[in-house]
Amino acid sequence: DEQADQLLGMTDVLAERLRKLGEGSLRSIGHISHLQNVTDDDDAIEEADEMLRHLMNDNKGFTARMRAAHEVCAHHNDVATTSLLEVFIDETERRTWFLFETLASSREESNS
Repeated sequence: DEQADQLLGMTDVLAERLRKLGEGSLRSIGHISHLQNVTDDDDAIEEADEMLRHLMNDNKGFTARMRAAHEVCAHHNDVATTSLLEVFIDETERRTWFLFETLASSREESNS
């Protein structure tokens, strides 16, 4: 729940930033599906470790995309957006680390 709240908060802040710059933001579910980078996971039942692994890998990909966006913003001297992205990258790396450690603990418990 905490991670979902973080992601929603990031989305809202970035959407506001886009509007401040005179750009549009996401308009509909269809628009989101057209732009999405994370694939839907429609498995009815998934083991907890597999779910955590998917989340960890999704966060790694998210970090890579934010780093690429950071480079574009830095190239255009958009200090405000680069600053936001730096905070979001740190938060995403923290989530990735948390998921990695949770998976490692789970494996240790399984081997005991």
